[in-house]
Amino acid sequence: MLSDQSEPSTEPDTTNADTRTGTKTGTGTGTDAAEEAPVTGYRILLPSEWAQVPLRQGTEDAVRRILDEAYSRIPADAPRDKVGPYKRELERRFRASVAEAQQSKALDLYLPVKPMGDFTVGASILVSESVVPRRPGQRAAVSEPTEVAVQLLSRDGVEDADLSSGEIDGALAVRREHVADAALGKGAELASRRVEYILSVPDDPDRWFVAAFSTVGGGDPRDELAEVLVEWFDAVMANFRWSRDSG
Repeated sequence: MLSDQSEPSTEPDTTNADTRTGTKTGTGTGTDAAEEAPVTGYRILLPSEWAQVPLRQGTEDAVRRILDEAYSRIPADAPRDKVGPYKRELERRFRASVAEAQQSKALDLYLPVKPMGDFTVGASILVSESVVPRRPGQRAAVSEPTEVAVQLLSRDGVEDADLSSGEIDGALAVRREHVADAALGKGAELASRRVEYILSVPDDPDRWFVAAFSTVGGGDPRDELAEVLVEWFDAVMANFRWSRDSG
């Protein structure tokens, strides 16, 4: 459920990801514009088991740091003939995920890099921007913002998705949820549950923020674990906040 009433978590096991969006925006919406500073990025709170991979700059440093931390958790008494192949396969899969995210021109990729409790979560969050395409000199069409958001989400041809709308941190938000079939040709061996939030960037009607969550659950995108993770992501987005220029 979309909401702009939740307050950010202050629990010690969360990571505050404060990221520049690359947008050039004016003052925010939802309150007196004179009191709002320009939006410069976004903030989300994630558990410490999740790591951020910036996709525009600093990508290799982040990848190397995450891999080194993963290698450090390999038991010291693990058989050497097993450790080498494990490291190579881990790096291959991780770099493939990052490369695929970069091809989409996204801003940031978030992945669970440590076990959460007794199991490793198969999930990801991809953050990107979407811009309403216009020809040079073309004026903005008079459309309801919700209609624009739905049109942007419909570009990929997904059908039978659940759509809802609301407000997050003073911005219009449209939520879409659906199940994507497995696609072996694209490296997706299992079907996945997808939840996307698209938010209007304050004071920039042509620019939209997109947070796309994906999980395979426990092997079935409709199983109990998938349901729990979808609810968790909804809570993450309820605590979403814009970062603003403090002057």
